[in-house]
Amino acid sequence: MDEPRTELKADVSERTDAPDFDLLTPPEELVRGDRTRDDFFDAVLGLDTPTTVRDVADRAGHGVDAAREYLEWFERMGIVTRVTESPVAYERNQEYLQWRRVQQLRTQYTADELLAFLSTETERDADYTELFGVDAPSEVSITAHASETDRTIAGVWEDISMWKTARRRISLLERALKPDSSDSAAEQPTV
Repeated sequence: MDEPRTELKADVSERTDAPDFDLLTPPEELVRGDRTRDDFFDAVLGLDTPTTVRDVADRAGHGVDAAREYLEWFERMGIVTRVTESPVAYERNQEYLQWRRVQQLRTQYTADELLAFLSTETERDADYTELFGVDAPSEVSITAHASETDRTIAGVWEDISMWKTARRRISLLERALKPDSSDSAAEQPTV
C-alpha cells in the first residue's frame, strides 16, 4: 500500500486521539456517486407539483448545486420543465414519460403482442362501460353507485381506478402501434 500524501497524514497531535468513526461518511454514501443521476431522476419522477431546486435536492439526498445541474440537464432532455424563475421551480413533464413508455413498449414487444394487449384492455374497458352504464369513469358517482348496487365505496373506487388504468393503457398501446405518430425518436430532443 502506498503512503498517503503528506497533507493527508495526521500530525502528531491528531494521532493521539482515536478517530471518531461516527463522524466518518458511511460507506454506502461513498459509493452512491454512480447513482447521483438516478437519485435525481427518482426525485423528479416523484414530483406532482412545481418544486424548488432545494426541495428536489432534499428529495434526492444531494446538494443544491448538483440538483441545479441535473435539473438543467433534465430540462434540456425534456424530462422536466421550468415553471418559475424566482425561486426556480421545476415540474415533471408528463408528456416525456408517456413518450418514454411508448418507446419501451415498442422495443420490448412485437406488434402482435401489442395488439393482443390492446385487445385485452379494450375488452376490459367495454366490461367497465357495461358494468357502470356510462361511457367514461368520470361520469360515475362513487357513493351513488355503491349505494345503488349495494357495494362498498372502496370496491367501486377500485373498479373505477382499474377502468382508468385500462383507458391509459389503451392510449399508450395505440400510440405504440402507430409508426407515424409523433412519438418517434427522431422528433425528440437529443442530448
